[in-house]
Amino acid sequence: MRMRKKKHLEEKLAVCDNLIRIPPITRDYRVENSEKAYIDFAELFKNDNPVQLEIGCGKGSFICTLAKRTPGINYVAIEVNPNVLCGACSLAMREDVKNVIFMSCGAELLPKYFRPGSVDRIYLNFSCPYPKKAYENRRLTNRRFLDIYKEILSAAGEIHQKTDNMGFFEYSLEQYSLCGYKLKNISLDLHNSGFEDNIETEYEKKFASQGFRIYRLEAYL
Repeated sequence: MRMRKKKHLEEKLAVCDNLIRIPPITRDYRVENSEKAYIDFAELFKNDNPVQLEIGCGKGSFICTLAKRTPGINYVAIEVNPNVLCGACSLAMREDVKNVIFMSCGAELLPKYFRPGSVDRIYLNFSCPYPKKAYENRRLTNRRFLDIYKEILSAAGEIHQKTDNMGFFEYSLEQYSLCGYKLKNISLDLHNSGFEDNIETEYEKKFASQGFRIYRLEAYL
């Protein structure tokens, strides 16, 4: 079911100081906008700290918690749903998180705004698995997107992925390998693996409470 637009959404977004405002773009999964409009993140953050990116930040609890734990890293979180994005921005403002900013755009447009090699880590937390074959090219671990990540990741960059969907996890493992990524720290049951410093997302808490296994991996070039 499509989420109903929040009342006064535009006004709420207008007061979000931590939101990068970019021109509205019609999402087209067949054609990607190649005209560059690189964002100067050093100027935005007023420092030269490393940049990490979360694609699909949801309500923002993961990225805000992570940013507070590691103030020496700058975080960018993108979310295509403006209703959800509004909540994430508001959370960061309420908790006075200074080292995170938000963008409303799809992952297919990352090369338009991010310079090559400018991102040290990408987080893919509980991305939509798009189980129907017809929508395979929308999966954020589809080869189309993995090639985009190669462009914006630094030489030592990594992708950290979590999901509750075993089929999507298996698909992702295959796609990483086909695209030349190497894999490490693969977990088929994260919450029973002894992994330390895990930050749970909203979806993760929900799925784990229902008994679903959480799958996790790290991919690098």
